[in-house]
Amino acid sequence: MDYSVAGNDIILHEPDLDLDETLDCGQAFRWRKTASDYDCTYEGCFVDTPLRVSQDGRGRFIFHGVSEQEFLSRWADYFDLSTDYADLKRRFSADETLSKACGFAGGIRLLRQDAWECLISFIISQNNNIPRIKGIIDRLCANYGHFPTAAELARETPDSLAYLRSGFRAKYICDAAKRVNSGDTDLAAVAAMPMEDARRELQKITGVGPKVAECVLLYGMHRTEAFPVDVWIKRVLAEYYPAGFPESLKDNAGIAQQYLFHYVRNLPRKGD
Repeated sequence: MDYSVAGNDIILHEPDLDLDETLDCGQAFRWRKTASDYDCTYEGCFVDTPLRVSQDGRGRFIFHGVSEQEFLSRWADYFDLSTDYADLKRRFSADETLSKACGFAGGIRLLRQDAWECLISFIISQNNNIPRIKGIIDRLCANYGHFPTAAELARETPDSLAYLRSGFRAKYICDAAKRVNSGDTDLAAVAAMPMEDARRELQKITGVGPKVAECVLLYGMHRTEAFPVDVWIKRVLAEYYPAGFPESLKDNAGIAQQYLFHYVRNLPRKGD
């Protein structure tokens, strides 16, 4: 990890990171692109810690107003800077399709999100689009002044959450909050379980099916063997991996999925 302290900022040099590809690829929903003098700038939060981060044309990332201690203790982990993505991409590129996917969007990294926030975010994401997901989460945070804890949300009802305009998802939010607050669902314990046990435990929450469970395991618990399957990944599996995803890559299948998802979603359609 190559970084330096520049006044009140941290300057990171990281060739295997792109802010657009990482912060706007559907794995996290509290980031907004803002106007700036840099190539791109995002503002967002990890739980309740805000960050403004920019990318310039020289491969540098500027963490604005961040101390070295905060960078090392929070943001280096959040952006998964201890993982060698260059090595992962070399290994993935032994597969023809993944080689193309890594070449197309090589700056994607897996964010290490908070498990509770991730659970609620992906419950909200069901049958939803990214602008609406972000809007619901924005309204939730604005109401509380922060991302609410399980204890705070456990006091809510679907009716009291009507301001979210989240539809059928409100009852799922309430059930998740009650289960986590009561200890019936212990997210720290789930994160340490064998994968099949963890999947079953998460799916005890009303409204959490296989896809949401995989997303929580991958994005909120950094279980890189988790493999969320949506319509895009179904298409990838059917077209490129009819015999199944390569067994040799399964320990990091979730990271590979990020590259594949972005690649297939942006491929030009025939006739375009």
